[in-house]
Amino acid sequence: MTKADLVQRVADTIGPGVTKRDCAVVVDSFLNAIKDAMADHQNIEIRGFGTFKVRERKSRLARNPRTGDPVEVPPRAVPVFKPSKDLRALVEEKPLEV
Repeated sequence: MTKADLVQRVADTIGPGVTKRDCAVVVDSFLNAIKDAMADHQNIEIRGFGTFKVRERKSRLARNPRTGDPVEVPPRAVPVFKPSKDLRALVEEKPLEV
């Protein structure tokens, strides 16, 4: 599903009173709010859907695959999504379409 598909679904759900352009503004605002909060290292919890978090990864020693030399990987922040129990249950009950 793309952002355009998401905008279309929102427009279909709201009905004929709201334009697709207005729905696109709502979807963009929602996604920007999530991005801004995560950029500030805040957690976002949406009940029944999941939690967006920023995790700090520690520095570690890795190896260059070509030479085998050890390389230090610096610490960094990584965005993480943890689905809620409800979302996990929804995903598990539907079979995979292959």
